[in-house]
Amino acid sequence: MKKTKYRWIVHVLFVIYMGMLFRFTILRDGFHFKNFMKYGTVNLSLFTGYVPFVRNHIWGRFIYLFGGNIAAFIPFGAYLGYREKKIITTVIFGFLLSLFIESMQYVWGVGISELDDLILNTLGAFLGVVAVKALKKIFAKKSCKTT
Repeated sequence: MKKTKYRWIVHVLFVIYMGMLFRFTILRDGFHFKNFMKYGTVNLSLFTGYVPFVRNHIWGRFIYLFGGNIAAFIPFGAYLGYREKKIITTVIFGFLLSLFIESMQYVWGVGISELDDLILNTLGAFLGVVAVKALKKIFAKKSCKTT
């Protein structure tokens, strides 16, 4: 990884991203200590929650939920790619972070802990790291041509 004067900005942005991710997934409305281990819900059926949106052509909600779960973890994968992590390592960490979030949603009774969220979040981490690795290759080829 090339050392630059402003590399710290990437790390600060990552910390802000993680804070926002936890705010929107765990520390959201309904988060309260009195809910600890009382109101959690688990949905282990894959992608059935999306069927009504597709059947009824409610594309905005479908894109928000389906695409949002992917998009939420792209920065995570991109950051680990920036940190020179391997794709498989990033996918495993993405899975573990998503599992942590889904578990905390259950424990604190905020939202529904869903298996499809786990899959889509992990896919987002994968897409993020692959995108960064592809961009690094493109820029490496361009810098070789100009030197």
